[in-house]
Amino acid sequence: MVHSWRPLDGVLLFDKPLELSSNIALQKVRRLYQAEKAGHTGTLDPLASGLLPICFGEATKFSLGLLDADKTYRATICLGETTTTGDAEGEVLKTRPVEVTEAIVQQTLKRFCGASQQLPPMYSALKHEGKPLYEYIRKGVTIERALRDVFIHELRMERLDGNELEIVVRCSKGTYVRTLGEDIGEVLGCGGHLTALRRTAIARFDLKDAYTLDQLASMDDQQRLNCLLPLDCMLQDMPSLELSEIELHRMAQGQRLGKQLDYEDGKIRLYSNGKFVGVAELLGTRLAPSRLLASVAKSAASVSNSGALN
Repeated sequence: MVHSWRPLDGVLLFDKPLELSSNIALQKVRRLYQAEKAGHTGTLDPLASGLLPICFGEATKFSLGLLDADKTYRATICLGETTTTGDAEGEVLKTRPVEVTEAIVQQTLKRFCGASQQLPPMYSALKHEGKPLYEYIRKGVTIERALRDVFIHELRMERLDGNELEIVVRCSKGTYVRTLGEDIGEVLGCGGHLTALRRTAIARFDLKDAYTLDQLASMDDQQRLNCLLPLDCMLQDMPSLELSEIELHRMAQGQRLGKQLDYEDGKIRLYSNGKFVGVAELLGTRLAPSRLLASVAKSAASVSNSGALN
């Protein structure tokens, strides 16, 4: 089948299924939408499911905030068994008896909240000299990794049934829940490995608002388009500013504006005639363009050529 690709802007909250890599899932969704340009925010392993925001067209310019945002997961840990990979894909290394109670688990989980450091696992997509670490370990090569700072905002037990522990964790970017599961098992004295992982939230976006591949495939084109969120949906934590046409034209030309604003220094959402046009950086009283829509730059160039704002 030959696809007729089209320009398309917006954000889709996608519920990635198990077994598919994030990139393959992205390509399947992209084909459904026939979108010229698409990217995802925050990779999920093939054995993990859940919320994977997909950005189309201009939305890819403004996705960094989601990559850096806190994320929430529901994870299932098999207590009593450690594996080579920290999850169900690996071979069992050690088996130990499980003698824990809900009270012990709840007390243990409290120890993991707050700031800490994690050692990224070798079985991960973290890159070393352009290759993911899992490619090295599969060849028997272990790469020295640096500890990374992580923050656990919330960690609670949802269920304890025999040797199966289900937890919900809200954590900073870069946190490996698989490693967290292993560490919890070690503190409990029995070891453990992850058997299921589902991402349920990223920043203000929730899995309950996401669409599955089957749902999207059953829709007609207009219904799928109605699922897209606007470009500025990822920037709602930023203050906003309305620009005049002249001010927007100047910013599109790369000029800074002198503005007395009651905002702290940082990123600001920009609008003109009520429409989102991009993001600027405020430093003192100077407002500099950061990322503007391509259509804004094109329109500014057209106006300059015509001399309409001269």
